[in-house]
Amino acid sequence: MLLQSKTAIITGAARGIGKAIALQLASEGCNIAFTDLKINEQALATQTEIAALGVQVKAYASNAADFDAAHTVVNQILQDFGSIDILVNNAGITQDGLLLRMSEQQWDAVINVNLKSAFNFIHAVTPIMVRQRRGSIISMSSIVGINGNAGQANYAASKAGLIALTKSTAKELGGRGIRANAIAPGFIISDMTASLPETVVQEYIKLVPMRRGGSVEEVAKVALFLASDLSSYVSGQVIEVNGGM
Repeated sequence: MLLQSKTAIITGAARGIGKAIALQLASEGCNIAFTDLKINEQALATQTEIAALGVQVKAYASNAADFDAAHTVVNQILQDFGSIDILVNNAGITQDGLLLRMSEQQWDAVINVNLKSAFNFIHAVTPIMVRQRRGSIISMSSIVGINGNAGQANYAASKAGLIALTKSTAKELGGRGIRANAIAPGFIISDMTASLPETVVQEYIKLVPMRRGGSVEEVAKVALFLASDLSSYVSGQVIEVNGGM
């Protein structure tokens, strides 16, 4: 197995892409610590599903956007699991709106959850990974962070920020055996897109040369590559998963 006895922290992994990544890593022997704002029935169901793969797993209630809370939960995970080998910064929200109508609260909420949370967790795991002299940090960006998108200035800025944070982290920590990469999904069929009208979905699909939306499992397989030694000389990169969009 590619990740036997390794431990991964995945933020916001009760559902969607985060859950798919957790299941994919667990299928390769990785122990999973995942966070969500609240541990509800959905989070517990995800925990049970991961446990069925025969790995150690625990869900933690934690606000990823809170600096102190991130450090507290990382320290608890280290106590519970003994090591932290992989960090997946997946926590994210959208609060879309045109710039002229976007409130300061909408801007701050998205930047805090999508971008500041990644800083919080990278800051918390770095001393652990430096002592271990190994680690893989993966941050979930977006095609919107590369191209921008009308009505999503806050989301695009947060995802572009993740790319810059990833590249800077790779340069700072590469000498300590720590790699940092980002994944930029395109149009992925997930919980986030489920509420979109079918006409909107079809318009997006027209922009994809492969003429379909991607699956969360297809994104998760790229995360597995970046988490494992298959990508041992890959750092500071942004891998787009977008069907050629």
